[in-house]
Amino acid sequence: MINIFKSNLTSIFVLLLFASCTSEWLEPVPLSFHTPENVYTDKAGFESLLVTMRKNMKKQNTGHMNYLVMDFAASDLGSPWSQLDYYKLTPNSDRYYRFLDEFNEVYESIKDANVLISRIDDIEWDVEADRNAVLAEGLWHRAYWYYLLVNEYGDVPFVGEEVTDAKLDFTTNSRWAILDKIQKDVEFAVEWLPEFTNPGVISRGAGYHLLAKIYLANAKFDEAISATTKVIDDRYELMTERFGIDLNDSKRNLIWDLHRPKNFNLPNNTETILATVDRFEAPPEAKSSGLYTMRMYGPTWHLSLTKDSEGKNGMVASGLQYDSLGRGNANVRLSPYYQYGLWNTDQDHWSNTTDMRRSDLNWVDKHEYKYNNPSSVDFGKPVNPDYFLNPLDTVLALYAVPHYILYVPMDDKSAVPVGGNGDWYVFRLAETYLLRAEAYFWKNDLANAARDINMVRERAQAIPISADEVTIDYIFDERARELLAEEPRHAELTRVSYLLAKMNLQGYSLDNFSEKNYFYDRVIKYNILYSQNISYFGNDAAIAPFHVLWPIPASVILENTLGVVNQNIGYDGAERNIPADTSPIE
Repeated sequence: MINIFKSNLTSIFVLLLFASCTSEWLEPVPLSFHTPENVYTDKAGFESLLVTMRKNMKKQNTGHMNYLVMDFAASDLGSPWSQLDYYKLTPNSDRYYRFLDEFNEVYESIKDANVLISRIDDIEWDVEADRNAVLAEGLWHRAYWYYLLVNEYGDVPFVGEEVTDAKLDFTTNSRWAILDKIQKDVEFAVEWLPEFTNPGVISRGAGYHLLAKIYLANAKFDEAISATTKVIDDRYELMTERFGIDLNDSKRNLIWDLHRPKNFNLPNNTETILATVDRFEAPPEAKSSGLYTMRMYGPTWHLSLTKDSEGKNGMVASGLQYDSLGRGNANVRLSPYYQYGLWNTDQDHWSNTTDMRRSDLNWVDKHEYKYNNPSSVDFGKPVNPDYFLNPLDTVLALYAVPHYILYVPMDDKSAVPVGGNGDWYVFRLAETYLLRAEAYFWKNDLANAARDINMVRERAQAIPISADEVTIDYIFDERARELLAEEPRHAELTRVSYLLAKMNLQGYSLDNFSEKNYFYDRVIKYNILYSQNISYFGNDAAIAPFHVLWPIPASVILENTLGVVNQNIGYDGAERNIPADTSPIE
């Protein structure tokens, strides 16, 4: 019954916030007895909304074109083959990708948190600590989504309470004011979140991890070091021994075990701070359509582009390697830098590196794809790209993939192999070390930064680095090696772009942020599709500095008739902007 209520209230909120003004919806009418007044009458009612908020987190990593997919498709590590030209991303159309939908959907999740926060004192709480613990998790969820918004869209409206009447006068708040607000909220939350929780429930460790990211975004580096240290010194530890479902498979290694979704929430996985829960055996309303990792990140090896020595179709979407490689669609076409250059050092080469994250056991390289069409004369032989009609067909059909991350078998063996249901990391201790390393870097404490980076590298049996090798580029290289399909890559690059601009480092400035920024410079430096303006399937690879921020949906701006919601510079409508509200948010 709670799900019915949640769906109805979501629809009402979306109408209030984004729909055009009509007399029918100006007067709220309860759609059923599942109204807030009837549901939030005791602790159990509020806890039911927390369950909904935890489920909302799966939007980021499950289903076709989820948020993490879009973040990696627009970065140094990947390219979206179907939208190589980011000039086609407009406030009115995002074509194959869902940047406009993401904006609206994130506000739906914020709406759920606001209902809880606004109504927390509508009841008498028998125990004040219970009230504070419920409120703490609600504040955490709202902060989590605003952290994503300000690092994807920049300045946005801050909606901090339940919207119960028609509202058409939203205004844009400064990103920095929002960061200050969510920082205060999470500082309260960590005092009341529980230390030990069930899988998918927000713990104090997850509170401090998020708080550290907010501190970093807000240029509070000592505080970020303190918050990450609280996590690192807590009960969490990096996994260093094999474990989990494939423990007895001698062909696998620790890094494989660490990335098996069925291992993410095991009690003996001491590295998990927070992971979503998504099980095939759960009721339909409690599970997603799947992780889609093999579909979104894998090449389209099974299509007719993959020609054999006779110029015929060498592949079919069945049989040999189909279940293990999946029906890839190259929505995130992994960049050559991620496949190869990222793993090369003066002492190491990707082909024989000691780093288990690029080991032959864990990757499928281009020479390991085999023709699987039984009618082909080359059946069972390695795929030869020299036979392709167009050398650029390898953009879609043939590239190396981190199989240990992407492989998620389907529980339903009759289903198309796209990447099935599975738990997924939200926060993991390896990232906590890299966050603390970054905070040390900003303070020019390179020895401690290198020490934390090496905690992650040495676990992977990679060659340690020295203090003089630590740069912000190196930290993002290490994040790439460790956190593919796990971190929101574009958002994290944007976060650091703002930091460099705020501190006027490396020639960056907030005054011309949309014209020159770290995000764009790194993408051009490391993603060859953009630096060489490759054209494929009628798409010219093009990206500009202003794509550091996504567009605000035009519908949000135009239908907000009594106020001004700003558009990001570079997109149509930005000429009507007014200064964002920089005043503190209560």
